[in-house]
Amino acid sequence: MTTIIRAASAHDFLALVPSLAGFQPRRSLVCVAFDGNRTVGVLRHDLPVRARDNAALVSVAVGTLCRMPGVDAVVPVLYTDRSFGSARGIPERRLAEQFIRRAEQAGFVVRDALCRAADAWGSYLDRATPASGHPLAMIDENPVTDHAPDAAEVLDGPDSVAALPAPDGRAAVRIAEALGRFADAEPGDAVFERLGDDIDPVELVESLMSGEPASQPVVRLAWFLHLAARPAFRDGMMLQFAFGPVVGAAAHDDAIASAERAEASGESIDELVRREVADGEHDEVTDLLSRLMLGQSTLRPERTRVERALALLRPLIANAPVAARVGPLCIAAWLAWSLGRGSAAGAFIDRAIELDPAHPMAGLLATFIGSGALPEWAFVRPASDAASVGAGRA
Repeated sequence: MTTIIRAASAHDFLALVPSLAGFQPRRSLVCVAFDGNRTVGVLRHDLPVRARDNAALVSVAVGTLCRMPGVDAVVPVLYTDRSFGSARGIPERRLAEQFIRRAEQAGFVVRDALCRAADAWGSYLDRATPASGHPLAMIDENPVTDHAPDAAEVLDGPDSVAALPAPDGRAAVRIAEALGRFADAEPGDAVFERLGDDIDPVELVESLMSGEPASQPVVRLAWFLHLAARPAFRDGMMLQFAFGPVVGAAAHDDAIASAERAEASGESIDELVRREVADGEHDEVTDLLSRLMLGQSTLRPERTRVERALALLRPLIANAPVAARVGPLCIAAWLAWSLGRGSAAGAFIDRAIELDPAHPMAGLLATFIGSGALPEWAFVRPASDAASVGAGRA
């Protein structure tokens, strides 16, 4: 059901932005996109460190808005750690003016352009904004957020979803012991019998998705870590987390075929996939799976599945042996990216590369996601909007 929240004034709107975005922006250009009076998306970009990079940021931000169907208006909000006092007025004015000019040239109505600085807030379009700005208390103590959906779920920052919990020492020891048994096991050993149907990767993922993270059997978690370290299984489980068991089964079958081709060619799985993507050597199923991995599809991941997967992966990564963390970190990075959380994806990738700078999948994700690529499904309007805001100036 669509929720319409009327923002009667600029400070009301600023109070709602974190709820719309799902996190508290910091050092960011946040673009709230509108179709009429309804919000249809929130885009966030890091503020440039150098002023000469402003034009590139504006180009990317406006270009992304142009790809969003139905968007006809935007409210840019600049979050900066600079102050009105140090800037002798509203900070980041040059960047804001560049954005406003480019957005209007592209045909968008710029309903307002706002700044939340370290010491105050203001509007770039309101000449009555004091040189010292308006008090932040007008935003921070604003009761309008009481009516916002999921207001209690606002995260501290865009990469907060990548934060790992403190490791559980006992759980970590048990997982390491179970993982060690898989490394030395032979087919038919008791450790595989204990897995039952979960020995199959597709059944394993669905079992992980059906239970709570804290109640998962250690042997199941260890088996997942064992498989996540192997590209032939890692990518299929990753896609299954996002798109369900049908895609997972297709990916598993394709991975087996890919492993056989890699063995015949003397390549690793990652090397084979990169070569085949570049050469276009795909059958229809392989091509579909490759396009899903690259976000070149309008088929949207199931958000609830992805959220459950991330909730499972964060404590598992924290408790896994260091040598077993890179695979699940890559999976978590891709899943975060699939939801449009580029900062969180980057944080997961940074951890993976720190552990293994030469890891092929981590390097591929760093290049791909670091380029600013967004999945095509991000530009497809969901069946219903989670929340909408009518923005107006009092």
